[in-house]
Amino acid sequence: MPKLIIVTGGVMSGVGKGVVVASIGRILRARGLSVNAVKIDPYINVDAGTMNPYAHGEVFVTYDGGETDLDLGHYERFLDVELSKRNNITSGQIYLTVIEKERRGEYLGQTVQLIPHVTDEIKRRIVEASGGYDVTLVEIGGTVGDYEQLPFLEAARQLGLELGEDVVFIHVAWVPLLKTTGEFKTKPLQHSVAELRRYGIQPDAVVVRSERPIDANSIKKIALFAHVPQWAIFNSYDVDTIYRVPLILEQQGLGDFLTRRLRLPSRSPEYRDWEEFLSKLSAPKYRISVGMCGKYVELPDAYLSIVEALKHAGAALDARPELVWINAVEVEKNPDILRKLDLDAIVVLPGFGKRGTEGMIECIRHARVEKIPFLGICFGMQLAVVEFARNVLGLKGANSTELDPETPHPVVHLAPEQREVDVLGGSMILGNREVEIVPGTLAALLYGVSVITERHRHRYEVNLSYLPKFTEAGLVVSGWRRDIKRVEIIELPGHPYFIATQFHPEFKSRPAKPRPVFLGLLKAALFAKR
Repeated sequence: MPKLIIVTGGVMSGVGKGVVVASIGRILRARGLSVNAVKIDPYINVDAGTMNPYAHGEVFVTYDGGETDLDLGHYERFLDVELSKRNNITSGQIYLTVIEKERRGEYLGQTVQLIPHVTDEIKRRIVEASGGYDVTLVEIGGTVGDYEQLPFLEAARQLGLELGEDVVFIHVAWVPLLKTTGEFKTKPLQHSVAELRRYGIQPDAVVVRSERPIDANSIKKIALFAHVPQWAIFNSYDVDTIYRVPLILEQQGLGDFLTRRLRLPSRSPEYRDWEEFLSKLSAPKYRISVGMCGKYVELPDAYLSIVEALKHAGAALDARPELVWINAVEVEKNPDILRKLDLDAIVVLPGFGKRGTEGMIECIRHARVEKIPFLGICFGMQLAVVEFARNVLGLKGANSTELDPETPHPVVHLAPEQREVDVLGGSMILGNREVEIVPGTLAALLYGVSVITERHRHRYEVNLSYLPKFTEAGLVVSGWRRDIKRVEIIELPGHPYFIATQFHPEFKSRPAKPRPVFLGLLKAALFAKR
């Protein structure tokens, strides 16, 4: 039977429950256990793919093409695993499946209800996702008391009854610090636990989120009112980097608590590589100013995996990327702002739609002309092609048909397999694709292999009819889709570092395994500084 750790949240959303879940996974992985993680999102959307980045942050893409919550990115990075689309469960998926089963007559004339039909489908998906692992973490998104959570809390309660000691409930809740008195106020956490118990779930442990380490008296108070032993109360306080959280919780005994409670093998944890990464992350020798040009920069979580990928690459080089967020809309209004920034490197970020694209194109032109190390990702690659067409080839009005359907020079156009698509959700080119690297190129030097596998999320591609003009003018295609002829990587020889990818390299970056294009970008920036 599966062993489950079910994590709920209280008081308010956004307290870092996903980081706590990922940290618990790291703690168990350090003991040699195979660990899986599932994120439950109570929204009615089938997946995160059609949601606005401002509302939801980054859409994380799994290897098999799932468009999921960004917490799956935390799970993959902390656990060093590749998760499937089945690791993200939404209300939309559950209700859609139940309705489809009812239409097919699979319920044999029953009145289809929230209990047992919806809760049974939730349980089925959790148990299915947990197959083959020592432990599966299940994070129920949202805050206890949200009515959208009710079916999932009921399913969790039932799993607790059915699996008994193979299920551990952990409640994560914020304890505010009242600045006027210097006191921690535990009452909101007490109320959230009381609400959870009202749904039939008594937490086995509590993780207190707080601004700074919580005091012993507050722990005693929480233990009394939450009906949880003091030794099962842990504290995840604010730190300089989220990668420190597993070690903080380990030092407080969370790993030992879980192995005892779930009757898992008692092994000494191994954190050597993790601690080495942390030491480089926390005390870098160098600083690198990286311009991050995009259209959603007011919410950095819209680019979370890219931010983390730059941290991973920086740690490998004993360098800290200091991110300068560049609003592409502001660049459109005043291109001169780029010249006032002392940038060591520029990343032009993914995105969709017309807003801000001329500003992103100007960022690319600035990086190309001023010889600033440059990396373009997905939409950033497509706009690099547009910039080259306009300013090097002299093709006036060149554009992507996404941005200007009437452009006289459609150097980027809709991919053939996308032309008959009439459903937006889950219909992009998604997930892993193999890419062949052209020998003798910068990409070949970076990757050191002839074939790579990277994740994708796009609808448009470089128009191959313009390729002769591009190559004649010096643009190099250094990576091709292996199964069809599609441009995957472009680069400019003679530039300190100018490379752009159609795929999303950030999704496979790990703390101790930075992706080559990010590592190359920061190396080039360091070399230029010296």
